[in-house]
Amino acid sequence: MITAKEKMTEVINFQPDDSTYDEIFRELAFNRMIGRGLEDSRKGRVISNEEMRERIRKFQ
Repeated sequence: MITAKEKMTEVINFQPDDSTYDEIFRELAFNRMIGRGLEDSRKGRVISNEEMRERIRKFQ
């Protein structure tokens, strides 16, 4: 299993050399959000599209 530090290093090393702190931070955050979503999916913590539509409708 890859550690958080190893994953962050991997993401950072993939960025262009002229990347700003903000760009790197955004990429790290995006990668984390994707990882959390995949973990939720694997554990069955999902809702239907219809349920999401209803939640969005209520939010608006």
